[in-house]
Order: sequence, then C-alpha cells, then structure tokens
Amino acid sequence: MAKKKTSTESNPKKNKNDLPVGVVGSGSFATAIVKMLVENCKVVHWCVRNEYVKGAIEQRGHNPTYLTAVNFNLKNLKLTTDINELVSACEVVVLATPSIYLSDTMEKMTCGCTDKIFVSAIKGIIPKVNDVVAHYLRDEFKIGFRNQAVIAGPCHAEEVAMERLSYLTVATVEEEVSTKLVNIFNSDFIKMHSSKDLLGNEYSAILKNIFAIGAGIASGLGYGDNFTAVFVSNAIREMETFLEAIYEAPRDVNESAYLGDLLVTAYSLFSRNRNLGNLIGKGYTVKSAIQSMNMVAEGYYAADSIYKTSKEKGLKLPIVDTIYSILYEGKNAEKQFKKLTAKLD
Repeated sequence: MAKKKTSTESNPKKNKNDLPVGVVGSGSFATAIVKMLVENCKVVHWCVRNEYVKGAIEQRGHNPTYLTAVNFNLKNLKLTTDINELVSACEVVVLATPSIYLSDTMEKMTCGCTDKIFVSAIKGIIPKVNDVVAHYLRDEFKIGFRNQAVIAGPCHAEEVAMERLSYLTVATVEEEVSTKLVNIFNSDFIKMHSSKDLLGNEYSAILKNIFAIGAGIASGLGYGDNFTAVFVSNAIREMETFLEAIYEAPRDVNESAYLGDLLVTAYSLFSRNRNLGNLIGKGYTVKSAIQSMNMVAEGYYAADSIYKTSKEKGLKLPIVDTIYSILYEGKNAEKQFKKLTAKLD
C-alpha cells in the first residue's frame, strides 16, 4: 500500500480561495491548521513564535519542532513573527497558541481588529483572566461574538499530518462567517460541520481535556476498558450538566463536537491530556509529569477554573472534583479513584 503523502504542495487543478487568512501559533495544532488551510487558500499568513522558527521553516519547508513530516510549499506561506503584521493583512485570524500563552501574544497587538473574524482553535482557559477565549476577546479587545468562531471536534494534529479523515465543527452565531470558514477548511481529509453553539463548543473542548486526564489516571492505575467506558459515559453527563448551567442553548452532547472530541481525547495515545494523567496514575507527581511533557496539557490549567465555577453554581460533578483534588490538593490518585468508583454508574 502506498504511503500517504504529507506534502501540502498545491494542486494545480484546484481553484484556491483569495480570502486573506492567518494563523497565530507554531505548535502542533497550529501547524495542522496551516496544513488544512493551504489546501484551499492561495496564501496563508503564519505568525510563528520567534525568528528561529521562521527561519527554519523558510529554509527547510517544515516546522522544525512539531509535525516535521509536513512539508509546505513556501509560495503558499507568508511568515512573520509580528502579530500586527498578520492581523492587518488578514480578514480571518485563527488563534492556535496554548491558552497559557495567548494573553502574552495578544497584548502585543496594537492594530485595529474589531472588523476581523477571530477563530479560536484553543481548547483551554486563559489563566490571566480565568475565562474562555470568547469572553477574553470580547472583554479585552471589543471583538463581539458576531466576529468570533470556535473550531471544535475530534481532530488530533498528528492524524491531520497523515491526512487521515477528520471531522471539525465551526461554531459561530453568524451564518456568513460559518460559510466562509467551512469553505476554507473543508477538504478531502477535513469534513466541516457548522453550529451556533459558540460557548457550548468552547466549554466542551475545555471539559474534555479534564476528563481525558482522568481517563489517563485510570489507565495508569491499572483500570481497564470496562471502567473507562463507564467513566466516559459519566463524563459526558457531567459535561451536559455544566454546559446547561453555563449557557443554555439547543445542543445535543452526543454530536461529534462534544462526545466525539471527548472520546478521542480520552482514548487516543496522541492525547497529551490522557498521557499526563497516565503518568500521574503510574506514580509521577503532578509537577514531574508536567515537566516530562514537551507539549501543554490544557486540562491541567482548566481543572482549577472549571472546578471553582462548578462550586459557584452548586453543581455536582464528581469526576471534576476528583481530578481537581489530585491536581491541586495533592490527594493520592489511587485513593481518590477508589472513592470515585462508588459514585459512577
């Protein structure tokens, strides 16, 4: 069987979109998003972390650190390290940095931005404001929900690199914005769906990372597939409870943007949150587990915020409570999971 190519060189038979689009971030998912976009866009603006990354891509045609097998035709890219240069040039800006770095990146932005479409591919809480990206953009930069979108769904960067079929949901309140984004992301290996549940999709993407840490802890402790199935079925119910308390909207948590993303993050070996939990379950301290990983596990930072929000709203979320107690209160994982087993059904 022929090996699947990972080059993103343009297909001469395909008419590409002129929409000015840019990506902020140079990690694995940012690189995967650039790969998605060059399928449909003539040029993708790409704001990377520093001059070393920029120079390495310009010289080698691929990200020097993440998804190194993905080779880009440099004619399709316009690289920069200046977010103002990118935002000024683009109509659509995709934010794909880890949540803990977003505020540092955005605070460098001095150009006008309220007429741009900002798309969050970030599945985490912004620590500086202890809030989701949608609220952060609205409150700090006056970017209204009508000019925002969220990318959600089960989509590991590693599988995008291999062009394995993946499904994404773009959530936005504006039909025109949704149409634009579906057109520039849809391809032979990316299938797009649309949703109006902007906040629900963003919060679900955050919650699934916390639950995936729990699934990893269970694996590290020696629990099997039977337990994990029960754990995940309880987790989706906790997700629904939280989403209904935060933002009531017509939604079906069994759709791929919610349940599908939870499943892949809880089970996949590509999942950094599951891997973090697995290390903790095997006996690593939380600090040493985090330090041993070369990528950010968003669920760790999100657990603190989600736990506190659930307590403010009087919600009963035993899985969230258990993960928080292990990550932030130093509780023993084995003992906490033994207690959790009595609360699951």
